[in-house]
Order: sequence, then C-alpha cells, then structure tokens
Amino acid sequence: MKTAMHNWMRPETLETTVSRLTDCGYDAIEISGEPEKYPIDETRATLEKHGMACLGSVSIMTEGRGLTLGDKYQREGTIAYLQDCVRMVGGLDGEIMTIVPATVGKIAPDASVDEEWAWAVEGMKRVNEVAVDLNVKIAIEPINRFETYFINRGDQALALADAVDANIGVCLDAFHMNIEEVDALAAIRQAGSRLLDFHVADSNRKPPGEGHYDWAATLRTLDEVGYTGHMTVEFVNPIERTILAGTQEEAPAEDATAAELKFIQDHGGGVLSDEEYTAATKASIDYLKSLA
Repeated sequence: MKTAMHNWMRPETLETTVSRLTDCGYDAIEISGEPEKYPIDETRATLEKHGMACLGSVSIMTEGRGLTLGDKYQREGTIAYLQDCVRMVGGLDGEIMTIVPATVGKIAPDASVDEEWAWAVEGMKRVNEVAVDLNVKIAIEPINRFETYFINRGDQALALADAVDANIGVCLDAFHMNIEEVDALAAIRQAGSRLLDFHVADSNRKPPGEGHYDWAATLRTLDEVGYTGHMTVEFVNPIERTILAGTQEEAPAEDATAAELKFIQDHGGGVLSDEEYTAATKASIDYLKSLA
C-alpha cells in the first residue's frame, strides 16, 4: 500500500509537515495548491532532505477561484492559477493535479447549467494543455453538496472528464462519497482504471477507523478495480467547543494566511496541537496498513 497525505489541513511550515510524515512512515505528500507559497527549488530541497516524494497537488478553491464563476475575469484568473499549480507539480516531479472545479463554499450557481458546463469544460481543457506538456495527470474530484453545487458524484466527475479529454481521470474521496453516493463501492467500480487518486477520511471526516465507513470493503474494491495509486489521508479533526472538550483549545497557527485559516475553519476543522495532530496522522497510516 502506498500512502500519502495532504497538508492544507494544518497551517505550518513544509519542513514541519514533511518531517512528521517521514517519521510516521508516509511515502508522499499531496501539496496544497498554493504555488506562490511553495517555490519549486526550496520545496524540492525540503522533500529531498527527508526522502519524501511529491504525489501532486490539490486545488484550493477559495473565494474568487472557480471555473463556473459568472465573472469571466475570475474564471481567467482561476485558469491561470490552476495552470500554475500544474507547473508546480511538474517541477516537483509529481504525478497528479487534483482539481475541484468550482468554488468551495459556494452552493448556488451564477448562470445556466449549459453556460457553466461550457465554462468548466473550456477551462479544464486549457489547464490540461499545460498538464499534457508536463506529463502531469489531472483528476477531477467531486465533493459534497454542502461545499459545492457543481460536481458532487463520481459519475458527474467522469462526465466532465469525458467532455475534456480521454486522459483526464477522477479522484474519489471517502468522506464525500459517504454523503453523495448511493453505493460508494459501485462508484469506485464505475471509475475503474480512471481512478487516479483516493482521499481518505472517515464518515465524520476524522481519521480512518474513527467513523462508520467500511474500510475493509473499500480496500477490497480498490484492489478489484486494479487501483495502484496512493491512499491519500485528508482528515479534518474539529476543535471541540462544548464542555465535553475538557481542556482542549485551538493551537496558534504557525504559518498561515487569513484565507488559509478560513478555509480550514469552513471545513469544520481547527488548529490542533502538534501532539494531537501527529497522533491522528500516525493513527491514520497505522489503521490503513492494519487492513492491507
């Protein structure tokens, strides 16, 4: 089993993140889609120092980023942003650029279905042109309806991929699938060989094994379809804000912009202490490997 983990869920230096992942036994990192924050030479040096591979990146679709936005200048800016993300992945010898096409947190459309679909297809095609040149694969990720109105299920992601190019694949996320798919295992089977990445969080978005998701069946189905990619951990642990929390408090952010903190909080998360976050990171990989 190959394992990776995102880093958008915790604001800290890349050195801190990569050191933790190495200590916990991860193979790779899927770097937050913020190219200006991760200069290629500096980032490559940090990864090489710890023997950590870059699997790829995932788009961080904050306010103003989205391929379906009604403002054409925001759409153009989004295309340029995604192209820069792809260039970052290529520069780090990564394999995959996972793209959420629309703004996360925006749950109402700006235009008709046909208009927004055409914008998304056009934008993805332009991003894919850069990806093809750099030998980076693009995976479209569906996320749940409470975070976006556009592309919530695997079949929708595949339809968009079909409209863009035959080389486009999909990324499935267990947490979102638990909300949106009638049959999560069937969604994996439908994706088949076009499944390029698999994001790991339990039914409550906590580390695998802390919810009710059937991970054993999921791993069997991934094997069934011949999936050889990474299990990419993406848990979002909340900060307990009731009297049941005891002494738990949100930790100070080590390295984050206001937009990045808002993105974490909008996902129901918070800044855990280093001890708590490290324990959850280790528990995730240990649980997955116990089922392999």
